[in-house]
Amino acid sequence: MKRNIDTTGRVARGGLAIVFLLIGGYLLADAVPVLGTIFAIVGLFCAFEAWRAWCVVRACGFKLPW
Repeated sequence: MKRNIDTTGRVARGGLAIVFLLIGGYLLADAVPVLGTIFAIVGLFCAFEAWRAWCVVRACGFKLPW
């Protein structure tokens, strides 16, 4: 997995990871556990993308303006 995003992309994915983990872990975990788990998994994947400076959408060949 080669790096394919810059610092701005890493910060954006890190922010998304925090948002998804907070929503999934705190707000939805008690009310709808399945949805909370899905949000937590998406948050962990966003954190992984930020950590590795890698974007799955760009790796699939989609051309994005950012």
